Amino acid sequence: MRTLLLTGPGGTGRTTLAAATALAAARQGTRTLLLGTDRDDTLGAALGMRTGPAPALVEPRLTVWRPDPAQGFRDGLAALQDRAASALDLLGAARLDPEELTPLPGADDLALLRALREAALAEAHDLLVVDLPAAPRALALLAAPEELRRCLRRLLPPERQAARALRPVLGRLAGVPLPTGALYETAARWELELAATEAVLADRNTVVRLVAEPGPAGADAVRTAALGLALRGLRTDLLVANRVLPEDVPADSWLGGPLAQQRKALAEWQGTYDVRTVPHLGRDPRGTDDLAALGAPGAAPGAVPDAAPGARPGAAPGAAAHAAPVEWTVTDRLAEDGVLVWSIPLPGAVREELDLVRRGDELAVAAGPFRRTVPLPSALRRCTVDGAALREDTLTVRFTPDPGLWPRGR
Repeated sequence: MRTLLLTGPGGTGRTTLAAATALAAARQGTRTLLLGTDRDDTLGAALGMRTGPAPALVEPRLTVWRPDPAQGFRDGLAALQDRAASALDLLGAARLDPEELTPLPGADDLALLRALREAALAEAHDLLVVDLPAAPRALALLAAPEELRRCLRRLLPPERQAARALRPVLGRLAGVPLPTGALYETAARWELELAATEAVLADRNTVVRLVAEPGPAGADAVRTAALGLALRGLRTDLLVANRVLPEDVPADSWLGGPLAQQRKALAEWQGTYDVRTVPHLGRDPRGTDDLAALGAPGAAPGAVPDAAPGARPGAAPGAAAHAAPVEWTVTDRLAEDGVLVWSIPLPGAVREELDLVRRGDELAVAAGPFRRTVPLPSALRRCTVDGAALREDTLTVRFTPDPGLWPRGR
């Protein structure tokens, strides 16, 4: 199954485009599931029908589903209380009833990640279209599985779990209680769920589609979003320019100024992204007839095509180039320069907004408002950082072998 994640600046018709994209794919014969994320039924408003926690059939081959984060939060907390029943009883704690629970901040995002994982693993459809939140929140959400897994491994390393029979003895020797087996079991379950979600996002059949209105604000937002996606290693397939004004606007019309800004932004984007335009209907689209009139690009199921030779992620139009995997490659230049070079694609990065910090076997990379900590490839762990440079939207980090760690004769 292919997964298509739509995001972009807020207020640009992203939800409408998600609905139109799913509808176009379904009418082309693809079994499609449209997954909504908004608590307000904006997706239902675009489709002309109510959506909710029960999957609903819009028309043949198109199903819409908008999970209820409140119900997911209540179910999760109820299950947690059941697992901790003995400890709660020992403390004399009163359990919380599901009816008195309200979702905490972040419950919506966790519900979306869970729904995304379940829908992708179910394989009941050929295409999953996800209406993500606006770009800043969407980027944080897409980063969550990897970051949470890293925190779990640091706080509760599985390899340091002591044998259950030795826990009382070790606890007395250390003078402090050791983490219980139940805590490690819970961490292992979370690790498994997060790993499954991360695998869906990292799958080569998962791509992100950006939606924006052509103009100065849209251009800035797209540049920032593309940088954040590249740092996370996520692939983009298209940039959809939404609400494009017609070219036959009279010269003396007040729309002349916005039209000029639109032309400038489109010219910039077409030199960098695979751009598709969607017209402004002159009204808010409502119902499947209006969605079909938009002519939104669909998404055929199947594997993402391999990159053309020499193509870079996010680079100019081409069916193979725009969905190229974002890979951080290590180049062996020991014979020529005595270094190994780690190349990190960062389109739109600015030298003054880059920062690199090595901590043990990890490298923290900051680019603009985004930050990611990644484990070093095994060969680079035996090296010291020799320097870095940003050229042609690619950050290259040079590593010099550490004589005390590097295998002799290499």
